[in-house]
Amino acid sequence: MPSGRVRAGARWVLRSLASRLVLVSVVFIAVPLLIYQQLREADAQKQALLLESAMQQGLLIARGLEPALARADTMALPRLGEELDRFSDGTTRLKLLLRPSGVPGAQGFFYVGAAPKESNVNLDIERRRLIEQGVLGRLAESCTGNMPLAIRVPTATGGTELLTSVTPVNTPFGCWALVTSHTTPWYLGSSIGQPYWHTPEIQAAALIYLAMAALVLLLFLGVWNSLRRFGNLARRMGSGEGRGGSFAGQNTVPELKSVAEDFDRLVDMMRSSADNLRRAAEDNAHALKTPIAVIRQSLEPLKRTVPSTDPRGRRALDMIERSAERLDGLVSFARRMDEAAADLLEPPRRKVDLSELVERMLNGYTTLLVERHLNLRMTVGPGVVVRASEELLETVVENVVENAISFSPGNGAVTVRLARAGGRAVLTVEDEGPGVDAANLERIFERYFSQRDTPEMPSLPAAMRSAPGVVAVAPALAQPAPAVQEPHFGIGLWIVRRNIEAVGGNVTARNRDVGGLAIRIELPLA
Repeated sequence: MPSGRVRAGARWVLRSLASRLVLVSVVFIAVPLLIYQQLREADAQKQALLLESAMQQGLLIARGLEPALARADTMALPRLGEELDRFSDGTTRLKLLLRPSGVPGAQGFFYVGAAPKESNVNLDIERRRLIEQGVLGRLAESCTGNMPLAIRVPTATGGTELLTSVTPVNTPFGCWALVTSHTTPWYLGSSIGQPYWHTPEIQAAALIYLAMAALVLLLFLGVWNSLRRFGNLARRMGSGEGRGGSFAGQNTVPELKSVAEDFDRLVDMMRSSADNLRRAAEDNAHALKTPIAVIRQSLEPLKRTVPSTDPRGRRALDMIERSAERLDGLVSFARRMDEAAADLLEPPRRKVDLSELVERMLNGYTTLLVERHLNLRMTVGPGVVVRASEELLETVVENVVENAISFSPGNGAVTVRLARAGGRAVLTVEDEGPGVDAANLERIFERYFSQRDTPEMPSLPAAMRSAPGVVAVAPALAQPAPAVQEPHFGIGLWIVRRNIEAVGGNVTARNRDVGGLAIRIELPLA
């Protein structure tokens, strides 16, 4: 059993739309993380190459400026900008800082030239960034070592430039620092000086990926939502609340349109079949009961004309009368069979006060209980409301109560209890009769199964004659006739189970320890 449950669970996981949606979500999350890690590693190598290239460029420019810087003095500082213009172009920017000899610390560095020219505000911003990054502090210690940079600073035109390297040149006049920067898209479009996910290509790829993931998830959710709507409508139809609803009206996915329309056609066909069965049952019963009533009425004058001294004639009249009664029972049986089939196709459901219904029906059995010398013990909890049809529940109560009455011995008792238990309505009917063989407890709910003797019906089908069952044909509610006067066809408890299961309940039977049979009916509360 556990292995079967495991296999069933595994099949559900493999086939469930929810599990597939979770799997797709995991894939959509895991794949970009893996790809992003690979791309970031490749980008790190690209950054290293770009910065190495920028450092070599700064080193070459510094070597070109070194003769001029070696001759420089205080009077030559204003002309250093012209020297920088020789090496600058439209994409490479150069700035020159000086820390005069004898001035300690990073704060001793100040700008002496820039190509192209920069405003003092932007130069101060750049200088503070270099101090914050510790670049100028390290240069102030030894004025050696070409260092790569990855600092983005604003330009005078409102754009951004990327500081890529700082190259020191040590002369007797002081420590010079040549800062190179770039404004080309090749540098600015890279991830140098910013998180990798800030780069335009990663952001564009992320937007495309997110859009694709959203479309796939929306497709799953659209199908899931339509199926959920279908399920909700089916439950409302089953509870009698969705009579005017349609699956096509609940669908939001065009590809499910034909499925929804097929569901609607199936529902309409089942409703039409149920209505046709009910009409046919009523029409057939009316058509057959009319000639049966005529036969019974015609027997009355015949009984008066046949003398009691004619035994053969009297026996023939008795056989005709019994046959008419049996035929009337068969017609009622056929009608109930058709109505039961119709109720299975479309079980009518509305709120029914089961407490009131049980009390009303039990009060109708007063005369029968007196005739049979039986006591009724009734415990009915108030306000027990279920969702079914009143006619369906009347048939159920009628059959189980009459079954208990028919098997109860004289001076016995029939016990009926109705209460709530665990969110369900529980109706229990107990008798003090002989009970049922343990092997037949489930069989009493089978069709044509009866434990009654039926010698008066030798012509019934063999399935009916041998069927042991506990069943009562439903008489009038207000004044039930004695059950022994009615023929039994072994369908009463079968109809009970079918009706109860059609409205979401269940019925079981057990032998009482003190003797007799107990039938327990459970229905979901409304």
